[in-house]
Amino acid sequence: MLQAHSFLWHYLWVAPHALQLILCLFLWRRGIARRFPTFFAFALLSGIGDLLLYAGDVLPSVSALTYWRMAWVNSIFEGVLKFAVIGEIFFKLFGAYASVARLGRVFIQWFGAILVFAAALAAAYAPRYQFAGVTLGDFLLEQSTFLVECGVLAFIFLFASYFHLRWPRQLFGIALGLSISACVHLATFGLITNAGLPASKRDPLVLLNMVAFHLAVLVWFFYLLVPEKMPADTPAPLPENNLALWNRELERLLQQ
Repeated sequence: MLQAHSFLWHYLWVAPHALQLILCLFLWRRGIARRFPTFFAFALLSGIGDLLLYAGDVLPSVSALTYWRMAWVNSIFEGVLKFAVIGEIFFKLFGAYASVARLGRVFIQWFGAILVFAAALAAAYAPRYQFAGVTLGDFLLEQSTFLVECGVLAFIFLFASYFHLRWPRQLFGIALGLSISACVHLATFGLITNAGLPASKRDPLVLLNMVAFHLAVLVWFFYLLVPEKMPADTPAPLPENNLALWNRELERLLQQ
């Protein structure tokens, strides 16, 4: 049941990405897509991309080399989209501090995109000691992307906690889903790429990745579509803190 191309394998590959497309439909119909346009684009395009990758895996007319080239391109594309989503998370979370939010968003998006392409180049020229050619490159690319993604998400959570910022429910759900998937994928790809595991031991790790992403999609469904219970008390205004000072100073520098 846990073997590659078992019923569970097919379900865990197809179901989360089909659910992504269903989620996009609900986001569009409820107007949520307009509030989170980058996440909407990520959910839609990555869902389509992974379903196309699944088709490439099961169709006998697609060779192994062609499949791994498709996986390589898909990994780069998804990596860039994820960092665009993380930039959107930062911008909306720190929206009350406009200058900090704008600068952080631009930095995360460009820095993330550059690191994804740098990881792709590093993977392309990595020694071929474990897997054949493009296969190893894709695993190294995935490992590098998830490493940076985990680091940036951890920074955002710690930064927000330090300044006691309140997470909007839907924004927290997006960040939580990404974090669950990124942490599990980082651990599994680290083992797959560096531990020299045989194929029989790699397959359960790949299935674990699928389970983690399935959970992430369900988290997005819950936080984005289930209404939040409104508190009885009116929320207090944002406190004056060092972040407000940083925002004022940054605004002053930008206007010079």
